[in-house]
Amino acid sequence: MVEVALRPVEDRDLDTLYELMRDPESVRMAAFIARDPDDREAFDLHMAKLRTSPDLILRAVTGDGRFLGTIGRFFVDGDAEITYWIDRAVWGRGVASRALALLLEMVEDRPLYARAASDNLGSLRVLRKAGFAVVGTEIAYASARDAEIEETILRLDG
Repeated sequence: MVEVALRPVEDRDLDTLYELMRDPESVRMAAFIARDPDDREAFDLHMAKLRTSPDLILRAVTGDGRFLGTIGRFFVDGDAEITYWIDRAVWGRGVASRALALLLEMVEDRPLYARAASDNLGSLRVLRKAGFAVVGTEIAYASARDAEIEETILRLDG
């Protein structure tokens, strides 16, 4: 089993994260991504904004000391939401589930929301395992698929 930990995102993580966020299969599953995942300048500007935002929690996910992605909490219209991006090479090995459990220990916001493309069964499984319950769906434009798709909305109470 991979020893998962969270730590602040560091400059040395950015090149790897940029590459992870350009992986075609990961992009397709995430669906709701930056307009152009190949735009490094936009990525760098976005990450600088995220890393300095006082309202956002952003952590590097490591496995056995190796950078495997990010997880965080942000706000949309006053609602706390979580997001994560995990290296596809470790999907199905419990990394996202453990990272989410660690984040939930540090984040006191409740309710806490999450969203995933409705066909992203792996991510939905991770969220449900952590106690999130489906509270609805909506149709939204997914830039990674250049189409409107169904998105599942989940909430964690208490």
